[in-house]
Amino acid sequence: MTEIAIAGAGAGAAAAAFVLADAAPDADVTVLEKSGGLCGRAATRRRDDLTYDYGANYLKADDERVVDLVTERLDAEGLVEVAEPVYTFDSDGAVSPGRDADERKWSYRQGLTQIAKRLFVRTDATVHRRTPVETVRRVGDDTARWELVDAAGESWGPFDRLLLNPPAPQTAELLRTAEWASPLRDRLVEAASAVEYRTIWTAVARYLFEVDVPYYGLVNADKEHAVGWISREECKAGHVPDDETLLVVQANDGWSREHYDRDPAANAAALAEHAADIVGDDRLADPAWVDTQGWRYALPESGIDGDAVDAAREAGLHFLGDWVAGEGRLHAAIANGLDVGERVAADL
Repeated sequence: MTEIAIAGAGAGAAAAAFVLADAAPDADVTVLEKSGGLCGRAATRRRDDLTYDYGANYLKADDERVVDLVTERLDAEGLVEVAEPVYTFDSDGAVSPGRDADERKWSYRQGLTQIAKRLFVRTDATVHRRTPVETVRRVGDDTARWELVDAAGESWGPFDRLLLNPPAPQTAELLRTAEWASPLRDRLVEAASAVEYRTIWTAVARYLFEVDVPYYGLVNADKEHAVGWISREECKAGHVPDDETLLVVQANDGWSREHYDRDPAANAAALAEHAADIVGDDRLADPAWVDTQGWRYALPESGIDGDAVDAAREAGLHFLGDWVAGEGRLHAAIANGLDVGERVAADL
């Protein structure tokens, strides 16, 4: 039996496992995920009687395969479409219509993590949560394989194929410290390290009243404002009680890096003030409660060199995620996972 390991349980990993379940049914797939959840930055939390997507905000209809996957091939129960458009605002906070007004956007009543959950449930993959991979090891001579060592010191493997799903900087570090004496390792470290990321610091704010605006989200088009994005979770059916507002306010890269390690409460208060100014409603400066999250490696600004990806494949090593696709979007991560699953199956 072919043994396949996937480090990380993000959307790309789930999509690859989904393809392998059909295209390589004799393969045994083991997934090691460092956190207690699934789907990476497409993350969902529940608090009181609210559900909110506080990382990636929605799935965009920009890839026909992904659209077919979520609307036809997977269970579509609970899939909700966000009907309201995305507007823009400038460095002065002035709001204008016209950004992606007609594009389709989806989440689930239970949140975006449902994508990974619904993909994995269609596989026989074994997912081990709270099992961070700390060491990658190349073993054997003529038929070299992969072993993984987790934070508790437990060894996993050997595996015939290894798929790495962490963000590029974390993948680069795994390779940099890998027990693998090969010039290819250094080449792959350099390629993964070259992928730059935007950092995003997020505040989620609940209000016991409803705001009257015509848009779902606001994006800072000139990237000159402290805030990069504001969205309304009440536009997703089943997320927020009637007559309430839940804003997801994400700071831009510069503000996020500067404030990343500062007091979360002070950061959230500052972002609520900004949201009140941009939306034009002073009440938004005083939320009923806030939740916060920092994403140090939020959105890739570019993709990894394709020649390096091809070279890694020859060694039975594959990279997964939006940073491989070169587009910081959930649909891009899923599409890349579908591609990688097909490549691995073809190699087998």
